[in-house]
Amino acid sequence: MNDRPSEWDKYLLGSVLFVSLLIGGGTAGGLYTDSAIEVAAILSAAAVLSQTSGQRSPHSVLWLLVFATALVILQIVPLPKAMFRGVRPELLLGDPWIRETQFRFISVGVGRTIECLLYLLAAVAFFLAVLRLRVEQVSALLPFFFIGVICNGLAGAIQYSLSDNVAIVGLLPFTINAGLFANVNHFSALLFVSIPFVVYYGLFRGHLVAGSVGLTMLLLLLLAAGSRAGVLIGLAITVLSIVFLSARSRASGLSILLIFVALSVYTIGAWTKIDADVIDPGFGRGEFARTTIDGIKENWPTGVGFGNFQRAYPIYEKRNMIFRQYVNHAHNEYLEIAFEGGVPAIVLMIGYFVVLFTALAKIRRDPLQKAAFLSVSFLLIHSLVDYPLRTAALAMTFAYMNAIIFHKGFAERLAQKNELIEIDHNGDKLFVPVGTSP
Repeated sequence: MNDRPSEWDKYLLGSVLFVSLLIGGGTAGGLYTDSAIEVAAILSAAAVLSQTSGQRSPHSVLWLLVFATALVILQIVPLPKAMFRGVRPELLLGDPWIRETQFRFISVGVGRTIECLLYLLAAVAFFLAVLRLRVEQVSALLPFFFIGVICNGLAGAIQYSLSDNVAIVGLLPFTINAGLFANVNHFSALLFVSIPFVVYYGLFRGHLVAGSVGLTMLLLLLLAAGSRAGVLIGLAITVLSIVFLSARSRASGLSILLIFVALSVYTIGAWTKIDADVIDPGFGRGEFARTTIDGIKENWPTGVGFGNFQRAYPIYEKRNMIFRQYVNHAHNEYLEIAFEGGVPAIVLMIGYFVVLFTALAKIRRDPLQKAAFLSVSFLLIHSLVDYPLRTAALAMTFAYMNAIIFHKGFAERLAQKNELIEIDHNGDKLFVPVGTSP
């Protein structure tokens, strides 16, 4: 009889992750590729979650997900119009639930908020499904991620070898400008979040040569992509990955954390200066941030509804800042979420950061979890000056990396390794740690 555990769930979720990296690089709303990824993620997760599993999910994370989902749903529930008096401008009261009634939605564009709800549900479902996998299966999803990164890297290398600016039109429902992404900065983000995992494979899986080659290729692709900030982040995350993943003691972990904070601040400043000053010193991310903050001040109790930045932002634009090119995002994920979700969204973001950095103390001895923490941290830093998580490819990657961080199986495996086992040595009872010789 074959007692080997089933592996179909690993292949199912790995395929979803791989496909999302192939076709999920668009940022526009209503893309059929994103819809396909969402359907695949939800159905795959439903199949995995329907099976019995010995893996438990952290309650704090589950509550955060419940509240986040409830907040989005609340925005598309009809509420009395009187609740909005004095809370937001008349122009942003939203469409009536039924004509000539006194009910309104929090969201000023219900359709866009429903799109965001499905987007969130897909990422949450994938995250919860990965948490249900065994530890070795979670690690086995990495090859699917690497293959997706390699495909993007090959596409980017072909583009950059042909010309400085090669746009592929017609292959996907969005114009491919870098790798398989519509946005070169998001392509660069995929490259630099891959670096900690490449370092992990080189240092802890015995693939030092392959890891060195992969790391070199990633840095060269970052350079070819033309994102100078991407190169800076790539160098910073490379140094931190090598040092942070090699750190063993508590003191060294604290030192690395301080270095991480210092380099993070430096990277933020470098990214902001390079991208904002080079693109347009007068019409750049600083102006986007100031205008978005004005919108937050007038809509702070409820926000304007997720997915409605483009609809609400023009109300707060200064007249001399209105040009032919329009602002599609705040280029600061946190400000945009606060604008769309109000105070409740800000509270949820703070809650996530608390849970994430609390997890750092628990994962400092597992190299894969530390690699995932580095990748998540730099993706969150990138979100200060861009919107990488608005692409399905990076959103699913983000969900996978968080599942690695919060998976309880890694701690349980470490505890088992440290347990004392009883060994009969020359007729005597001897207790030694697992993995050591008597």
